[in-house]
Amino acid sequence: MAVETYYYDNRIVRNFAIATIVWGIVGMLVGLTIAIQLYYPALNLGIPFTTFGRLRPLHTNAVIFAFAGNAIFTGAYYSLQRLLKARMFNDTLSKIHFWGWQLIIVLAAVTLVLGFTSSKEYAELEWPIDILIAVVWVVFGINMFGTIARRRERHLYVAIWFYISTVVTVAMLHIVNSFEIPVTFWKSYSLFAGVQDALTQWWYGHNAVAFFLTTPFLGLMYYFLPKAAERPVFSYRLSIVHFWSLIFIYIWAGPHHLLYTALPDWAQSLGTVFSIMLIAPSWGGMLNGLLTLRGAWDKVREDPILKFMVVGVTAYGMSTFEGPMLSIKSINAISHYTDWTIAHVHVGALGWNGFITFGMLYWLVPKIFGTKLHSRKQANFHFWTGTLGIIFYVLPMYWAAFTQSLMWKEFTADGFLQYPNFLETVLQIVPMYVARSFGGLLYLTGVCVGAWNLYVTAKSGSLIADEKAEAAALEGPPPAESYWHRWIESRAGQFTVWATVLVIIGGAVEMIPMYLVKSNIPTISSVKPYTPLELAGRDIYIREGCNNCHSQMIRPFRSETERYGEYSKVGEFVYDHPFLWGSKRTGPDLHRIGGKYPDAWHYNHMKDPRSMSPGSLMPPYPWLLEDTMNTEDMPAKIRAMQTLGVPYAEGFDQESIADMQAQAKAIASRLKDQGVTVDSDKEIIALIAYLQRLGTDIKGSKTGAQ
Repeated sequence: MAVETYYYDNRIVRNFAIATIVWGIVGMLVGLTIAIQLYYPALNLGIPFTTFGRLRPLHTNAVIFAFAGNAIFTGAYYSLQRLLKARMFNDTLSKIHFWGWQLIIVLAAVTLVLGFTSSKEYAELEWPIDILIAVVWVVFGINMFGTIARRRERHLYVAIWFYISTVVTVAMLHIVNSFEIPVTFWKSYSLFAGVQDALTQWWYGHNAVAFFLTTPFLGLMYYFLPKAAERPVFSYRLSIVHFWSLIFIYIWAGPHHLLYTALPDWAQSLGTVFSIMLIAPSWGGMLNGLLTLRGAWDKVREDPILKFMVVGVTAYGMSTFEGPMLSIKSINAISHYTDWTIAHVHVGALGWNGFITFGMLYWLVPKIFGTKLHSRKQANFHFWTGTLGIIFYVLPMYWAAFTQSLMWKEFTADGFLQYPNFLETVLQIVPMYVARSFGGLLYLTGVCVGAWNLYVTAKSGSLIADEKAEAAALEGPPPAESYWHRWIESRAGQFTVWATVLVIIGGAVEMIPMYLVKSNIPTISSVKPYTPLELAGRDIYIREGCNNCHSQMIRPFRSETERYGEYSKVGEFVYDHPFLWGSKRTGPDLHRIGGKYPDAWHYNHMKDPRSMSPGSLMPPYPWLLEDTMNTEDMPAKIRAMQTLGVPYAEGFDQESIADMQAQAKAIASRLKDQGVTVDSDKEIIALIAYLQRLGTDIKGSKTGAQ
């Protein structure tokens, strides 16, 4: 059999590794900044571009798609070539993928701080960038499947199974959740509204965690952990069960983010059941990783690479136990909207994604530069600093979460809320926020030391740009295997089809009835479309990221109805493109805020929150009082809403600006009567119009303590 000589492309691996480190430091620095802003509002700097509301989505996008995304591509490009015994399909596609992904990250950073956002969690980027993401992802898919097609290894190793499921599922998730109607080049409205949009978003959001932050990192674990340990994977059969059960069950779990909301009970129950089932395949993968190290624990004690891997896999096990637990309704009633969610997410992000990434980089960089790691001592310092950083981060957040939930739900002996003022609960957890930021600082310090260690390591060697390798070419058709999985893993096309079908099933069962069965979304006759001025105010609310701190979903708990008013109904959100239910209450829920305070209260609250709420940690928004609202785009916005089915009268787009100006003048007049003089064309007028509308479509609702 003829042996062929070929060359692995290490340039693309190096490029993605550098991007991983650089964007990791940037994303974590932004995260540290917003952690401090929560108890030191002066750090918002009083300008639009550095507020918590705008920086928070920048942080999540930078850590998920810039840091973790580049880490995925670093490991995938390195391992794919060696597992398939082939150079990547096309060097040009590799370069387009790399530079295209970095362009997406830069565009995200610029547009998010400028306020161009869809407001949808982990999918905030506007439609032109969504299209670019799809194009670059397809480029990566072509490059990967092209490499698989010309491989010199018949059977696909388990890591490649996870890469395949990642490519096809992320493409599906991104495309469906990005269905939107463009209004201008940087503004769009979601195709879905209210509860449909919420289900679609969390089908995407939870499975972005599943298929961007889990499956590809499991692929990295299955390749780099055995390599670093110099031991085979514990169980091939367990990896089969792990893979197929994980990708099938995961896709159903999204509704557990919407428990006790206006989502129909049947969808909530499906999400709960499959979330609880998810612990089995998740722990199967964790145990397969940890048991690979059986008999090698002496090496683990000495090798910082394996220390990172062990803690990373353990963090995966912890977060995948916690996720199903938080999907149990009685526990979710305590955890949702609190900092427990933040702690849970960061166990996975810092422990699982972060530590697997650093372990991979410490193993991989010396290989491609033909040298040894510069300093094992520095790597150990990075490991222990990072581990302590995680502990100092998540433990205060658990403490804060229980404090929040217990204070929110506490009643006096006479049946009144013990803490009717939401601000009391915020101020109580400030020490925990300080401790959390210290943990973040520790973690970032470790990352900076690690970056220096890897830089010096690379400088001490020389990049092996085209690494020589030899292998025999594949010849003839795949053999008829007696074992079914051996048969399918030698046929990449059939494998991909079955994996795709499996992930489609869960989403289809949950989402199709929500779109086609009208009884899932009962309408309320008193609910009307937003006026043009209210719509403009809603867009300002989204632009400023208010939904990052405030929910608009009152759950059917006595503590919430006493505090906020009548619980939220599904029919109230039928004109909300996108939905704004929120996922964390740093501030109070706003769904029934309309009519609770006079217009002047909202004006002064945005000008100086502490003048209305002494001790408030909310930043001021003085530019809203000075900036002129955009009226030119309103006709296009009305037409887009009409396209989406919002029942504005025919030709109303041509009347919308006049309608907007008339309502604005009425609000400005009321403000003047209340002692505030402001021009009717300022953005604050539109925001007040929106806030005063919230919750008023349901007549006779309670307006309890805020």
